[in-house]
Amino acid sequence: MSAEMDALVASATEKLAALEAALHGLQQVRGRFTTEDGAVGVEVNSDGALVGLSLSEAVTALPPAEVGQLIIWACRQAAEHAGTQRSKVVATLNESFVPLGQEPGTTKAGGPDSA
Repeated sequence: MSAEMDALVASATEKLAALEAALHGLQQVRGRFTTEDGAVGVEVNSDGALVGLSLSEAVTALPPAEVGQLIIWACRQAAEHAGTQRSKVVATLNESFVPLGQEPGTTKAGGPDSA
């Protein structure tokens, strides 16, 4: 019985460590994008929220609506980069929860919820 309990505790500890690593990884995710001309630079977090914005002197020569569109476009690009990073963190977490002996993306036939 002690060996079973030790294995259960070890498994729970490993899963907790994987969850903590994922949380830390998600907190570190940042998407950055700067327009080719360097006029607009943005940084977003893992949720896609804008956390940094830099505008060069060049934006003063542009109409405000165009500057706004550049900022939105740059944010979208940065959010895509952040989303890719976030997906990698979540994939790593998911892999840590795959039962031993089972390949990721497969399921065992005949389980209680199988048809």
